[in-house]
Amino acid sequence: MTLRPVNPDDIAAFHAVMMAAGMDPRSSWSRTTPADLTRSLFMPGAGGFLALGEGGEALGCVGYRPDGEATLTLNKLATRPQARGQGLGRALVREVEQVARRGGYARVLLAVSQYNLDVLPFYERLGYGPSNEPYAHAHPASPPPMVLVKEVRGGQMP
Repeated sequence: MTLRPVNPDDIAAFHAVMMAAGMDPRSSWSRTTPADLTRSLFMPGAGGFLALGEGGEALGCVGYRPDGEATLTLNKLATRPQARGQGLGRALVREVEQVARRGGYARVLLAVSQYNLDVLPFYERLGYGPSNEPYAHAHPASPPPMVLVKEVRGGQMP
């Protein structure tokens, strides 16, 4: 497996991984378009990573964007079902945490859809805990997501 930064030519592959991930169709995730991804991944300070298999197939993806001076928001973490259980999601999250550390951010924040709460133990194992703060990017037509935060400034990776 190879992890590399996403570039504009990767939008179709990134979108395909997201759609293959099996998110509940009620989630705003399922309405994400390639144009939405382009805006999100290539705004100032934003980016993402693709995880590629041996044959070059995109198996996982993650995005990030700054939310103020202290917070880097992790978003759009997805892996293809056949690639799960191999540490791919963990590796993608750690890449975003490294971006946060290098960028001087104090924490990484993420939002978990109410339709995807079964992923909470995954994030808890990686050191993320619940926060009561609202999620600034919540879709108005969806239930408020659960916000998780991990402090990264000066900390060591688990």
